[in-house]
Amino acid sequence: NGILERLNAGEVVIGDGGFVFALEKRGYVKAGPWTPEAAAEYPEAVRQLHREFLRAGANVMQTFTFYASDDKLENRGNKLSFTGAQINEAACDLARQVANEGDALVAGGVCQTPSYLSCKSEADVKAIFKKQLDVFVKKNVDFLIAEYFEHVEEAVWAVEVLKETGKPVAACLCIGPEGDMHGVSPGECAVRLVKAGAQIVGVNCHFDPMTCVKAVKMMKEGVEKAGLKAHYMVQPLAYHTPDCNCQGFIDLPEFPFGLEPRILTRWDMHKYAREAYNVGIRFIGGCCGFEPYHIRAVAEELAAERGIMPAGSEKHGMWGAGLEMHTKPWVRARARRDYWENLKPASGRPLCPSLANPDGWGVTKGHADLMQQKEATSKDQLKQLFDRSKSH
Repeated sequence: NGILERLNAGEVVIGDGGFVFALEKRGYVKAGPWTPEAAAEYPEAVRQLHREFLRAGANVMQTFTFYASDDKLENRGNKLSFTGAQINEAACDLARQVANEGDALVAGGVCQTPSYLSCKSEADVKAIFKKQLDVFVKKNVDFLIAEYFEHVEEAVWAVEVLKETGKPVAACLCIGPEGDMHGVSPGECAVRLVKAGAQIVGVNCHFDPMTCVKAVKMMKEGVEKAGLKAHYMVQPLAYHTPDCNCQGFIDLPEFPFGLEPRILTRWDMHKYAREAYNVGIRFIGGCCGFEPYHIRAVAEELAAERGIMPAGSEKHGMWGAGLEMHTKPWVRARARRDYWENLKPASGRPLCPSLANPDGWGVTKGHADLMQQKEATSKDQLKQLFDRSKSH
């Protein structure tokens, strides 16, 4: 069945995790541009990560096409030997190959563009989406996702282009309960996306699971109040973000190389999956920071509802049951659910604060600082930024 048939039947659909972060840690993606040329450069690395998420229980293989628009691939001196079309075609082939190894669907994805931030016209931005879409149509992906949009206006433009294919369209904003970067509430954002043609709406990235679930709940309330219907999805960070402002984790001083102390445990993921299910979300996955074991925890928590355990659970005892085989008695004593549900993990970092002071530069689309360029960032431009950061 397709994505809408599964959701209409009340099935729980589990997405995969955050490819750019996972592959950056593995040495295949450069932090900064976060572009997905690895799909063409190192296909085996991308294929293996797809397989790990499939084994963990994901039944959506999202193409590794994040930030694969030509304007992003060429932004700030990022020179590649592959075109966006070549990267996207390779990504579609890899996702399809692994999806066919299980009961999984392939989702082609587009995301926000430097062109929008630089105030290009609606026609210019839509042309970028259309160029990416041509590959997804050619490769016959099962459905489409417009994700990681900070501004609902750009997300609506993306949905309007994607729906022209006749394929199911999902749309995710990277927002929290405060709404998009121009202050449009989650409920209003969702209404605009549904009216534009999205059959599935939700949020991804930028915030921790419980914050994202709260935002999607607000979306659901807005859609229902407007007398509309939709399915709901959530693909959050795997990091705790209680101290974030409306911009999310990219404002945290630890972004992107010092986030490990914030990582959620697999047991946190059980709580997330249950909370998402309880508010009516049926497409549940992950974004940056999510590794396959996180998705496995989601799949295990919802195994009864789905009627299946993930293949990866053959190497994982539920709630620590495998520890019954440990040689040390105090570790064997941890082979129980109440131990892990009530654990408060220590960071082991004596001088570190529990919360951070996020950067708050207050710039978004339309601000001169967000005008993008093909040329590499100059040393003078960097000096200005370094000097400015010291004043915040």
